[in-house]
Amino acid sequence: MSECATPAVGPGRDASSEEARTDALRADLLAWYGVSGRDLPWRRTGDPYAILVSEVMLQQTQVDRVARAWPAFLAAFPTVEALAEAPLAAVVTAWQGLGYNRRAVRLSEAARCIVAEHAGRVPDEVVALERLPGVGAYTARAVAAFAFARPAAPVDTNVARVLARAVAGAPLSARSAQALADDLVPTARAAAWSHALMDLGSLRCTSRAPDCPACPLAARCVWYATGGQDPAAGGAHRSRSQGPFEGSDRWYRGRLVDGLRQGAMAWAAVEELLTGLDEAGRRRVVDGLAADGLVAVGGEGLTLAGHEETEATRDG
Repeated sequence: MSECATPAVGPGRDASSEEARTDALRADLLAWYGVSGRDLPWRRTGDPYAILVSEVMLQQTQVDRVARAWPAFLAAFPTVEALAEAPLAAVVTAWQGLGYNRRAVRLSEAARCIVAEHAGRVPDEVVALERLPGVGAYTARAVAAFAFARPAAPVDTNVARVLARAVAGAPLSARSAQALADDLVPTARAAAWSHALMDLGSLRCTSRAPDCPACPLAARCVWYATGGQDPAAGGAHRSRSQGPFEGSDRWYRGRLVDGLRQGAMAWAAVEELLTGLDEAGRRRVVDGLAADGLVAVGGEGLTLAGHEETEATRDG
């Protein structure tokens, strides 16, 4: 049985006490966050553009890697106008080390959209944010909450895990997790509340080894009080193991984009870099990168999309 299955203080679940329990849960978590929350650089700015960049980076990259890359990217493209005007190849080159390079393409497209359709101002409503390239439901809510203090509730894996364990005590579908998060978000402190949920899931209510005795919600957590199977294990946001990265298409895509950051590449060099894939696999990787807008295919070889056509190819 999990350590979290040992009851501490059993929370009341009747309807008359639910509002008071929710208020207490908010107060406990926000108090903990005030002392133990992570000091992340993008939490120290109110610039909506800078926050948008951080949220796109954080979509599929670990926090520590984003913390290193984010300042340099903003130094290269300090405003949304600067990003919109930059050649795509420069944006992709600045994205090095973050992986999932198609996000750089989408962010560049989003910047151009913001300049063309929103007079250079990042929109402050979830619906408008969701219309930007590369911005989905989570990122739109995160930007609305963190940049504009909107009562939006971004739900990532960490947030969904905390909600399933501490509040619902049952597995949550994506829709039910979002609905519960929307109900819980405090209008006056939406940003702090969402940051607190994320940090609790990252630091205490982790997937594999939750530190329940040190959790600020231990006295109110349904799972801690009742025990049984982990409610987060069956939800839509549960962590899923991935296959080996090395040798996967994503690994080869990253290698090829990294090579192209150094300059154009002749077909012989492309084939050599993709050694390990058969012809169909090489075609799949190249075609996928072209479809994502990351590379330009020419008769002599490949370049990053946006490079000058006159750049000489190299033979590797």
